[in-house]
Order: sequence, then C-alpha cells, then structure tokens
Amino acid sequence: MAEVGQNLCKIRDVYRAIMNFEADFQRKFNLCLNEGMMLCSLQNNKLSPKEISQLLGLTTSNTSKIINSLEVKMLIKRTLGKTDKRQMYISLTEKGNQKIDEVNCDRQNFSPILNNIVDIVAES
Repeated sequence: MAEVGQNLCKIRDVYRAIMNFEADFQRKFNLCLNEGMMLCSLQNNKLSPKEISQLLGLTTSNTSKIINSLEVKMLIKRTLGKTDKRQMYISLTEKGNQKIDEVNCDRQNFSPILNNIVDIVAES
C-alpha cells in the first residue's frame, strides 16, 4: 500500500514540474504550452484542425480555441484545400516561423524530472 502513495507522490512531482515548465514557458514566449506544441507541430507542416487535434490529444473545441488564439497573434494562417474547398489547413506565418526559432522546440531547458521523461519517451 505504501508503494501506491509513493507512486502518487512521484506523479505529483511530475505534475509540478510540468506546471513550472508551463509557467516559465508562458513568461518567456507569451504562449501557453498547447500553443507552443501546436506551433512546433506545424513546423514544416500544413495540417487540418482534425489532424492537429489528434496529434496533440486535444478536444476539437480546445483545438479551435488555440487555433483562434494563434491566429490573433498572427502566428498561423488558415488556407482552403486545393482539391476540397471545404477542407481547412493550418500553417505557420513568417511571424510563426520566427516564434518557432525563438522557442527552439527541440532544445528547451527541462527540469531533471522532465528530462528523464522526455528521454524515456524518445526511447519508446
């Protein structure tokens, strides 16, 4: 039974590390973590809102809110599909590409806990 409590404490530590990382990320880049993940996902990609939603594991509603927020910040743009005009695609603007360079998606300073998790995920 004590192991369950220890595991919950470890999960709490991970949760705190993620919260601290997100707060720092927001201060540095004026982006929430979901906005940053969406920008990184769009780097060199043009994706539909549904693809973004699935990739990031977000609800359609949350994805829509983040798309709108990034569009207001002029970091992304919407374009219609070439073959199906009903299909919408999201891509980075020039300002969005500059923000990606600033954020540097692959080289964030993680806490030791998050470094370990990122390494484990990278190996799987």
